[in-house]
Amino acid sequence: MMTEKKQQDSRVSDWWQTDIVEMEPGMIRFRGYPVEELIGNVGFSQMIWLMLRGELPKSGAAKLLDTALMSAVDHGPHAPSIAIARMAATCGVGLNNAMASAVNVLGDVHGGAGEQAIELYQDILQRHETGVPLAEAAATVVDAVLGSGGFVPGFGHRFHPVDPRSPRLLELVDEAAAEGIVSGRIAAIGRAVEEAIMERKGKRIPMNIDGATAVIYAELGFPPQLARGLFCLSRSVGILAHAWEQMQQGGRNKGPMPKEYLWTYTGQTKRDLEKD
Repeated sequence: MMTEKKQQDSRVSDWWQTDIVEMEPGMIRFRGYPVEELIGNVGFSQMIWLMLRGELPKSGAAKLLDTALMSAVDHGPHAPSIAIARMAATCGVGLNNAMASAVNVLGDVHGGAGEQAIELYQDILQRHETGVPLAEAAATVVDAVLGSGGFVPGFGHRFHPVDPRSPRLLELVDEAAAEGIVSGRIAAIGRAVEEAIMERKGKRIPMNIDGATAVIYAELGFPPQLARGLFCLSRSVGILAHAWEQMQQGGRNKGPMPKEYLWTYTGQTKRDLEKD
């Protein structure tokens, strides 16, 4: 009977297996660290790193991650995720519902450019590591994207001629590279991409926030998929702030535009119902 119980308990306990958290009554450990030792000694960005990577980051790496996370928290109600959070808040839902509604639209088009940019950078890096000059590798990849009618992810912005966040982020990457915190190789690739786009387009299309944070995440060794997850964490701060502000302002059932403005109808003109 005891053997059967142990065997049953093992099947239950092994249903989920994780290296992330160990917990039993009176004890919580994250990646082996007792939570009471982490509290007061480890910041939020460090905790994100620990949870995702299994080890605590060096202070310089944690600072760079923190910089990337804080830089992309918000871009105003023009951003669909922010607008959706505010609209949801006027529908009488709770903060968690408004946040979930907004985060759910962070997909390939709105929210996925960072992930795509890292994939692009890694493609160029792999070509460069086989002996292809960096400028040539960047040009080949950019030509392939533009030749297929696509957009180069992480470059250009529909509002900003130059995204005010990107130069500062790249400056901080350069400083981290000089200190040996990161290699600086991905930053060089990002700049090579910008040059390749300019040669093909005849005008400079600067790196945007997605391209710049992608440089940081890639320099820090995060895989492409986590770039989107990290962006979701970052943008959730702005989503929360806007949803909360809208709740304080009030309003009921606010749609995407004022009610006195109507959409463009492109269907059938008025017609009468035919009767048998």
